[in-house]
Amino acid sequence: MPSIDKSGTFRLGDRSVKRLGYGAMQLAGPGVFGPPKDRAQAVAVLRAAIAAGVDHIDTSDFYGPHVTNQIIREALPPSPADLTIVTKVGAKRGSDGSWLKADTPDELRSAIHDNLRNLGRDVIDVVNMRFMFDVHHPAEGPVEPQVEALAELQRQGLIRHIGVSHVTPAQVKAAQRIVDVVCVQNLYNLVHRDDDALIDELAAQGIAYVPFFPLGGFSPLQSDTLSAVAQRLGYTPMQLALAWLLKRSPNILLIPGTSSVAHLEQNLAVADIELDSATLKELDTIGQA
Repeated sequence: MPSIDKSGTFRLGDRSVKRLGYGAMQLAGPGVFGPPKDRAQAVAVLRAAIAAGVDHIDTSDFYGPHVTNQIIREALPPSPADLTIVTKVGAKRGSDGSWLKADTPDELRSAIHDNLRNLGRDVIDVVNMRFMFDVHHPAEGPVEPQVEALAELQRQGLIRHIGVSHVTPAQVKAAQRIVDVVCVQNLYNLVHRDDDALIDELAAQGIAYVPFFPLGGFSPLQSDTLSAVAQRLGYTPMQLALAWLLKRSPNILLIPGTSSVAHLEQNLAVADIELDSATLKELDTIGQA
């Protein structure tokens, strides 16, 4: 398994984490619903990630639901002292696998306790409040009630740090008026670059930006330019897309997910990829098309 030390580190809350982490979403069944086909393989992937030096795992109790957190608890007993686990709240799953809003104070309180129980922890390192004013895109709306509810749970000692997800720049600022926001988690990748200005603003403040769907999510990135450059350099297109994100800004933390140890190895190998200025310029044109 490759070393990820060359990916560098960045501050996440009160800890410094390696910029290559792991997203647990794919450990659940198809559509992030139900159990995985091979639970032993899911456990093996998590243990391989930790063995390779990953110290930042992103999860949620609504993955499955409950499935990924229970697998994390099974795979990592006891959790390494330097492991930072980040979860998110604000949604739940319907019996048909649908994604539903769950952001009242009572629902958020229940979600935190669900995460604590299923992860086997007394406190959660970071909780991202995932807003769902629009399921597909960040949309303006008041964030204060939810952030204040999490702030109260933070005062109770159940949460160390708070982040926000699926948000606009204005909503980030609104949340910052209530709590110290330690990270922002939004859709961002080589093709979808709406958050370029926000990333730079957060970097200036020393705040982490964690792109979800860094490889396109349920619809993998498609680009003739990306494929051509990857072939020329001898990498897969997805490896090149991750390497570009590492070069994009030092505050970007990556959480690519996979249910395969072989694919995990490919993802973590991007720490060693060097991209010169000409290649970066060529890749930059993809998101500007």
